[in-house]
Amino acid sequence: MGTRGRGRVADHPATEPGDTGPGGAGPDPAPPVRGRAERRRSARRAARRRKRSLLREFPLIILVALLVALVMKTFLIQVFVIPSGSMEQTIQVGDRVLVDKLTPWFGSEPQRGDVVVFKDPGGWLENDHKPSDDGPVLGAAKHVLTFVGLLPSDNEQDLIKRVIGVGGDTVECCDPQGRLSVNGRAVAEPYLASGNPPSRQPFKVTVPKGRLWVMGDHRDVSADSRFHMGNPGQGTIPLSGVVGRAFVIAWPLDRFHQLDEPSSLASLAGASPPGGTAPKSMGVGPVPMQPPLVMGLLGILPLVIRRPGRPPE
Repeated sequence: MGTRGRGRVADHPATEPGDTGPGGAGPDPAPPVRGRAERRRSARRAARRRKRSLLREFPLIILVALLVALVMKTFLIQVFVIPSGSMEQTIQVGDRVLVDKLTPWFGSEPQRGDVVVFKDPGGWLENDHKPSDDGPVLGAAKHVLTFVGLLPSDNEQDLIKRVIGVGGDTVECCDPQGRLSVNGRAVAEPYLASGNPPSRQPFKVTVPKGRLWVMGDHRDVSADSRFHMGNPGQGTIPLSGVVGRAFVIAWPLDRFHQLDEPSSLASLAGASPPGGTAPKSMGVGPVPMQPPLVMGLLGILPLVIRRPGRPPE
């Protein structure tokens, strides 16, 4: 049979320009085929757009990070690096301690047994700072990072000690058994460094209201309240000078633990004498060297940077 009456495929093209499909809709156009070179160009353009976006956002990210660091350093938590052995064995040289700076804003006051960081009340530290040889640009950058708490400061005047007496307490050493007493009650001191007596320097002092009597756990090397009875405040420090309470040793990790109040001090009752009296001291020996605490890096940075500029005490 022939092809009579039958159209040939060539005689009836599937679609002519202007033709419409069923329902009057035109045929779906075929997507353009993109070559490999075109795809590469598109990928490069997208990468350039992402890079420009990151460059625009980077200054904002840095600004937000600095603001967060500044707020944390000022109001929340600060890291300090321990420079000397005056708090051994509780806190060792090189330890990083976290200091709570938030609760004092709500009226919390240090209690007996707390380990506190405080500003030099005057005459406790040696001013042996050397002039900086940094240029103006590097010096300005370091100043900004120090201000927000991301670099340790060369001019910190902070110390760390344990609170033994609060306002109104009478602290005395030593009783016939060689023990420290607070308000007439002998105090067990399990935190003392091995081989250290409570004090080789006899003293008796009534702490004025609004002040603290502080001592290091390594009594033989700690230049604490005992050695500054001739200073203003008679060896005590003002509550207003307390930076915060050290509550955790955060680094090294094998020494990570909380700093609790010893029950022997925390359980003592308050004293009845209302005022402060002049401290009585005998046989003051040579004053141990007392380096300042070093403000550590904020957040987790102290865990990464192993050698800060200076250590705290």
